[in-house]
Amino acid sequence: MAQENGQRTPVKGGNLLTGFGKLTGSEFRLMLRDPGIFFVGFIPILLVMIFGLLPSTSSPSEDFGGGRFIDFYLPPILTMIIAMMALNALTSVLATYRERGVLRRLAVTPVRPVTLMLAQGLVNMIMLSTVTAVVLLLAGLAFDVPLPRQVFGFVLAFVLCVSAMFALGLLIAALAPTGKAANGIGTVTFFPLAFLAGVWTPGPLMPDVVRRISDFSPLGAGSQAMQAAWSGAFPKPLHLVVLLGFTLLVGFIASRLFRWE
Repeated sequence: MAQENGQRTPVKGGNLLTGFGKLTGSEFRLMLRDPGIFFVGFIPILLVMIFGLLPSTSSPSEDFGGGRFIDFYLPPILTMIIAMMALNALTSVLATYRERGVLRRLAVTPVRPVTLMLAQGLVNMIMLSTVTAVVLLLAGLAFDVPLPRQVFGFVLAFVLCVSAMFALGLLIAALAPTGKAANGIGTVTFFPLAFLAGVWTPGPLMPDVVRRISDFSPLGAGSQAMQAAWSGAFPKPLHLVVLLGFTLLVGFIASRLFRWE
């Protein structure tokens, strides 16, 4: 989902905070003009509506310990939102900016390229948090899906999952030669990670071997950590360590490989 306009007006003056604010506002406006970004919000909301209205997924089932499919499917939906923002929106924008020379031109202005990356991270986080809040409110108000019972554990798992996936997005942006290539790589990467997160087969229905593998994937660990918090338990240390380790390792590799031009 590359932005159509890759041009930037250099921010004049020495006020770094003001420059960052203006750049963040500019990036946010560009994101809202991108039609593709609305699919990030539309698809999760559509899934909640479908599974909330279907009798087979909104009624108690023995497969879920007497719970409902939709109650267990919220964490995979949230990981899907995170993945779409990290693997498509973030990657293609940064790769496109480098391809069009935006990062190179910023290097000679008071607003450094790293400031643009921080602005992109903030904009994506705002959009991600907004869509997540809408999904949770819709599921709770329309279909009586409870909010996470372990709030701190949920927030911690959510933030670590976002940081791990953003690190992966930066790595893809570092390796991809063009914005289109970054979008393609991100899309291909999305499907196996989404499978391990339970998007196609929720955790309780996963084969044991697949679930064990998913413990060590960023979306799988994130989904299971959020699921634990939803049920009132604190996320397992294994899942939190996997997410933190993925963030640090992949983020370090991405920082070493990322090219400004």
